[in-house]
Amino acid sequence: MVYGPVLNTMEDGEVTITGPYPASDLPDGVRSRFVEDVNGLTMHVLEAGHENGSGDAERPCLLLLHGFPELAYSWRKIMGPLAAAGYHVIAPDQRGYGHTTGWDGDYDGDLGSFRFLNLVRDMVALLSALGRRDAVAVIGHDFGSSVAAYCALARPDMFGAMVLMSAPFAGPPAFPFGPVDAAPATPTPDIHAALAALTRPRKHYQRYYSTRPANADMWKCPQGVHDFLRAYCHHKSADWPGNTPYPLDSWTAAELAKMPTYYVMDKGQTMAEVVAPHMPGAEEIARCEWLPDDELRVYAQEFGRTGFQGGLQWYRCATSEEYSAELRLFAGRTIDIPSCFIAGASDWGAHQKPGVFDAMATYACTRMAHRHLIDGAGHWVQQEQPGAVARLLLEFLADAKVA
Repeated sequence: MVYGPVLNTMEDGEVTITGPYPASDLPDGVRSRFVEDVNGLTMHVLEAGHENGSGDAERPCLLLLHGFPELAYSWRKIMGPLAAAGYHVIAPDQRGYGHTTGWDGDYDGDLGSFRFLNLVRDMVALLSALGRRDAVAVIGHDFGSSVAAYCALARPDMFGAMVLMSAPFAGPPAFPFGPVDAAPATPTPDIHAALAALTRPRKHYQRYYSTRPANADMWKCPQGVHDFLRAYCHHKSADWPGNTPYPLDSWTAAELAKMPTYYVMDKGQTMAEVVAPHMPGAEEIARCEWLPDDELRVYAQEFGRTGFQGGLQWYRCATSEEYSAELRLFAGRTIDIPSCFIAGASDWGAHQKPGVFDAMATYACTRMAHRHLIDGAGHWVQQEQPGAVARLLLEFLADAKVA
């Protein structure tokens, strides 16, 4: 199947650009289309609740932001229920992903365009291109959670509420703070050197994702993109029995090494090698209702076509001192709009950074009244338990009184 923009000429002569997904790949009521002139991008979006042309201006808007290695397609199971509740639901392929174009995916290319503040600008530009002045909520999963958090920090006038999924947020990086005559701060130990020095040498997945070989390691892996994604998604889901997360005591090598190897990898392995032993068998794949093979095919086709470097650029920015320093613009600032956190009870994401889960609700987000860990879900919570996620989102939005 060949994917690409489709030009439709209406009776009045107007030409609209529809998206690359055939209707058979999408739930009823969800459409695929392109939006031009979005901060230098042509952005592919999935959309629901769009009865009046490009989107019903009378409907409050929800903006859904995916993570890695995902797509707008990751929201397919909850878009219909949210639209049925009266919302105009927008889920973009973010910069670096899927059928959104205009980004530089070369390892030596324009890395700065993937920094968090430009990803926020992408979302502001998308709303503008859709004729929207605001969204009643920005909802992010995995790395999309970080973009949602910075949307809330930078433009609380545009985003009425915020939902973070799987990846908690403890606030922006801070400046050192203390009296002028304070003793020099003790240097922070190098966690990566400490991990490498363990008896069983390890490395952090975010550091690995920032390296040059990571893209080819996954894109050109021996098992192929489809089987790599099957094993990766299974390994991080509630289907894998080893996912029994708990809070870690400290940001030390010994504590981090307690996490599964998809977070703290064996030093000499690629991610494709890490997940390969956890490839489910044919019977288990056939029983997987939350990600059957015909749905996994959509991801495999997209990443097989584009590779993973676009998404990996986000990790390179996140681990860069230069781009992290830029975020100190918001040092000391809290998120003061209504907020909510949702994750799977079998997801290590809520605990991968010790202390962040509690700091999020006690300091970083001053109006976080809702934190939910959903049974029967791992990292892919909105796909593994879409009914529970949709219900919790609608309850939160009603309580927040943003629509």
